[in-house]
This record gives sequence, C-alpha cells and structure tokens, in this order.
Amino acid sequence: MKFLTFGFLLLTSGLFAQKQTVFAYMDYNNFFHSFKDGYFNQVDHQAVTGIAYGDEVIAYYNNQRDFKIYDGTFSRVMTNQPATFKISDHLAAWNIGQLLFYYENGKPHNMTSFGGDYWVTDSLITFQDTRYNSLNVVYQGKISTLMQSTTDLPAPVVQGDNLVVFKDNGDIFKVFYRGQIYDIGTYNGTDFEFFAGTDILGFNDPQTRTFAVFQDGEFLDVEEFRAPKVKAGRGFLAYEDLQGNLKFYGKGKYETLSSFAQFWDAKDDLVVWGDANTTYQYYKGEKKNLANFVVKEWQMKNDVVAFRTLMGGVGASVAGVYKEVTSINDTDFIINGHGVMVQMKNRAVIVLYNGQIYRD
Repeated sequence: MKFLTFGFLLLTSGLFAQKQTVFAYMDYNNFFHSFKDGYFNQVDHQAVTGIAYGDEVIAYYNNQRDFKIYDGTFSRVMTNQPATFKISDHLAAWNIGQLLFYYENGKPHNMTSFGGDYWVTDSLITFQDTRYNSLNVVYQGKISTLMQSTTDLPAPVVQGDNLVVFKDNGDIFKVFYRGQIYDIGTYNGTDFEFFAGTDILGFNDPQTRTFAVFQDGEFLDVEEFRAPKVKAGRGFLAYEDLQGNLKFYGKGKYETLSSFAQFWDAKDDLVVWGDANTTYQYYKGEKKNLANFVVKEWQMKNDVVAFRTLMGGVGASVAGVYKEVTSINDTDFIINGHGVMVQMKNRAVIVLYNGQIYRD
C-alpha cells in the first residue's frame, strides 16, 4: 500500500482510563462476593450465574434470572425479562428479542427496536438494524450508520477495541476510528487479512503484497512482505518476518525481539515470548526476564501477565513487576483491571492488587 496521510485528529483518545480493579466470585456459601481496590464485599445473597468480566462492568444473572450489572459499587437490575448479553471492559449490551440496549457510564440506553446481531468491544458497539438493513455503530453515546446493504444484512469484517472494519456496497473496505471513516481499499477477489488491536490495525495488502498499518489516521507500509503471523496490541503490532524472527512495530519504532521464539503472544500493553528455555516480556519499550522456563499456561490483559509457575502455582507481572501470587497448585486464575485473582477448590480467593496480596 502506498503511503497516504490524513490530517492528524486533534481529538481526545477513544480509550478509557483504567479506573479500578474489581473481581467477583461465589464463596463457599454460594454468596456472590466482590473485591474492589483492596476491599472484599458481598454483592448478592444468593447464587448467580453467567458471570462475565469487564474492567468496569461485571454482568450476571441473579437467582431470579434478572440481568444485572455491577460496577464495583452498585448492582443494578437492567431487566427482569429473558435477555442475552455481551460485554467489554467498559460497555455492556443486551437484547430482548429484537430490542437492543446498551449500558455506558452508569446508565442504560436504547439502540434499536429492530436489532439483529451485535458486537461489543472497548469503546464501540456495532449492531445490525433489520428495519433498514444497515450496520450501525455506537461511539461515545452517538449512533452512526456505517452502511446500508442492498442485499444481505451487513456485519463487521473485523472489530478491535476502538475501531471497526466494514465493507460497503462497492466492495470497498473501510475503517471507522474515533468518529471518522477512512477508505482502505477495493475488494478485487482476494480479501485483506486484518489484525485489529486496541487502537491500531495491521493488514496484509493483497494488491501490493506488503504488510501495512493504520494508526492515528494514517496508512503506511511496515514491511515489503506479507507477515505470516500478526497480533495487534495497544499502539503496536507484534509479528513474524519471513525468517521467523519476532518483531515489534509501533509509531515508527521497529525492534527485533527474538530470533528463536519458542512461542509468543501479544495483547494490550504486552508481548510475551519464550527463547532458549526462558520466558521474556516486552513492556513500554523494555525487555525483561519473566521466568527461567518456558511457560505453558498464561493469560494477558492490560499491563498484566499471569502464568502457571514451574511448581504449579501462579505468578504474575503487573506493569513489569513480578510477584508470586500463590505456590498452591490446582487453582483457577483470572486477570481483570490491573490485578490477578486466584480461586481455590474450596472457593477461597487470593488477589494480587497494587503489589499486595489479599485473601478471603
């Protein structure tokens, strides 16, 4: 793809600041408890089901099958009718038949009474409106139509946390980002390969056979070849070149992280990989030793990577700082916000938050 420049958007970021770390779990009495910013609380006095985590919203069904959202402080009933829901770190959406609703900044809102499928990510909700055969997006409280189809009901091609790629009636791929729409290219029988991150889009261009990027309203080529494996994070792309080297690109910066990666993963603020039977992480431009063995089980989110230790316990690095959470094996662990929660078989929990260990 040729270098194209658009006027730089003097807009505030579509990203939401991470405001809290909240977990929810069932204790040994089947009571619904939470941990928020260093304190344990009881949320519900009966068993709940369908718990789904976001950094700022936790959604679930109570014992009466009411759909509820817990924001770390209050638990609110969204509806007592049969509902299906999807959430991201900051948004929730649900439908009652064709009625679509969403939750943002502590309040429920209507989307449409003629809803089809919908997709929920960090700051975006895209949804189908069957009345107009259209694909629409909710962004910062405003609903915009991306396209109306003259044939099939349209769907996103790929959706990242803060951008969405779609194709119009002329087979032109487009990206919606921070309220603006940009043309990517025309469909010519070979689809683009897209890799959407939080605020960046990588893709293999089928016309020029290059690996390209969309970032901050600009398109440019990253490599003069098609990247065989790519993962997109927050402001960067991690990818393999044709020789299998693990490389990093973000805002004009290139770096080779490993030439012999045994495995690698990337998400949000982190890249993690194994090299010479050691596991490393790359965070804010700094490479660090994460473990003196190749990890086999791990999770990543925001600035946190949690993994199963060599002895079967759980260790975690938060913002580049490592701490063992527990040496007890046969446990479950989950990341939310900027913390890690480990739950034992007896439903006791251990939480790593702000460098401290909390137990309940």
